[in-house]
Amino acid sequence: MNHIQFLSQTPCVDAPTLWSFVKMHGLENYFVIVDRRAVAKPFDVADIVRICSTNVGAGGEQLLTIERASDEGRRAGAYAQMRIFNIDGKEVGACGNATRCMAYLLLEETGTEEVLIETKSGVLQCYGAGLRQISVKLGPISLDWQQIPLSREIDTRHVLLTSGPLSDGVALNIGNPHAVFFVDQLVVDDIPTYAPAVQNDPLFPEGVNVGVAQIVDSQTIRLAVWERPGILTKACGTGACVAVYAAKMRGLVNSPKVTVHLPAGELQIELVENNMVIMTGPVAFCCHGFIEGSNRNTPALDMA
Repeated sequence: MNHIQFLSQTPCVDAPTLWSFVKMHGLENYFVIVDRRAVAKPFDVADIVRICSTNVGAGGEQLLTIERASDEGRRAGAYAQMRIFNIDGKEVGACGNATRCMAYLLLEETGTEEVLIETKSGVLQCYGAGLRQISVKLGPISLDWQQIPLSREIDTRHVLLTSGPLSDGVALNIGNPHAVFFVDQLVVDDIPTYAPAVQNDPLFPEGVNVGVAQIVDSQTIRLAVWERPGILTKACGTGACVAVYAAKMRGLVNSPKVTVHLPAGELQIELVENNMVIMTGPVAFCCHGFIEGSNRNTPALDMA
């Protein structure tokens, strides 16, 4: 039985809020994945918060749901749709590490070398790149202040906010909003002391993922990201993409392919035509099991 076949199981017909899940991670960025293609009723916020909880749920930084592709998505060739929810229940448009994990599952299901996945930010091309390595074509990256979005028009190539060592950032959107700041020396443990001030600045009405980057050489970057809604994540795929884009724009890197070192490992980022980016990195399985909905009092069941 492959992982998608496990997700399609209905463990108990008289327990409509008992869901099967698979937990995966991309560079220790943890996701709980549930197949909703046969279910019409969406999750409510309480369900999402519970599923992601480390106390009563499966524990994850985001919930990913596999949905049927929309009519528009199918016309674009999408095999399925992925929806992404943060731990506070809010839906977001993109996550690079999540897309790699989802792509691995769907490639396993289809037995193909490539799969197109519909997301809020568009249909993404995904393909295998070695043993549990997945490449995803993301973008386009936008510097348009309204698309990011910002609360007012500014030069997004020079965001004049300061907090701790951060100043003169770059604001971008790659399906979700990012602000990238370059520092001389990246000290990851210090980020929670200054990044929230930028994340919650009124300039960003939807908040922002704050990337702190150190240029190692012309083809290598060190990066850590303070993600919405307020997590110092071990890795951020879209954050790596926009960090390379911003570094290239400022002439800080010159290689067509850049290695981004994150706290949990590395991603390979390649800038391609039309402001698109190809991100390549690993995926891994953690466990699978069943979890009950928010109207129950028991935690996840049958973890394996």
